[in-house]
Amino acid sequence: MSAAERLTDALYGIGWSTVRKLPEPAAVRLGRAVADLAWKRRGKGVLRLEGNYARVVPGASPERLAELSRAGMRSYLRYWMESFRLPAWSADRVRGGFDPKDVHHLTDGLAAGNGVILALPHLANWDLAGAWVTTELETPFTTVAERLKPETLYDRFVAYREGLGMEVLPHSGGSAFGTLARRLREGGLVCLVADRDLSASGVEVEFFGETARMPAGPALLAQQTGALLLPVTLWYDDSPVMRGRVHPPVEVPASGTRAEKTSVMTQALADAFATGIADHPEDWHMLQRLWLADLDPAADRAAGPAAGPAKGSP
Repeated sequence: MSAAERLTDALYGIGWSTVRKLPEPAAVRLGRAVADLAWKRRGKGVLRLEGNYARVVPGASPERLAELSRAGMRSYLRYWMESFRLPAWSADRVRGGFDPKDVHHLTDGLAAGNGVILALPHLANWDLAGAWVTTELETPFTTVAERLKPETLYDRFVAYREGLGMEVLPHSGGSAFGTLARRLREGGLVCLVADRDLSASGVEVEFFGETARMPAGPALLAQQTGALLLPVTLWYDDSPVMRGRVHPPVEVPASGTRAEKTSVMTQALADAFATGIADHPEDWHMLQRLWLADLDPAADRAAGPAAGPAKGSP
């Protein structure tokens, strides 16, 4: 393990061991202070965030983009402060920390017994949404996570999410898709963050007027298993409660090849994601390249996950 990897692992360890013990107002202030410091430094992540926001809010002035990136960094650090503290939250705090709309799409789908896939973009705090599902709905689910370096850091994130009631599979290795398909055929729930392709073999979609690539996994799983595919968007407001919406199901087209069906369904996911991102751009934590016009594969691999170590998609 390199010195940099040891430092990274230690910093995340401090977050879970120390930040979780802070009173909530102190954690909020700390997160905002760290966010503002990072924003003022104008590093690569902040500049990339502004570049992505320029696609989402076309015609925005440099001043407006700077305002958005500052708000975006504060939202991003709120995610981290909440995530570090989530293992210490009571069940009542988790239940009261998230207020989603149209949950009937999810509960009706689970009741039908054919399995449900929830697909989300990097909006707000997907870990909190997952904890709410396992706590309020008492429904465990399976997800995947990108394998990180050092291995000890990956193990920290797996243990963290398993402690919230999630089954976590490694993104690499090729076996995740088969396990997810089995869980869905058993009537289970699968949750995937699906607005950025980690495999470089995803589906091209039109996203805010330009071409991006998103994972094929959610659409392929729905076709192969008959599970319901539901987009989900999340956002913060001025309260301590995160908001969200479960969108109507993405239907499997009646005709076409598997590739054609996958393209149509992934575009439908992208369109649903775009509605949530356009309404709350500051809560979209995409600090990496996304659109094909921006991609530099070598630099992209070196940059790491979009919003820190996160759930991914096959």
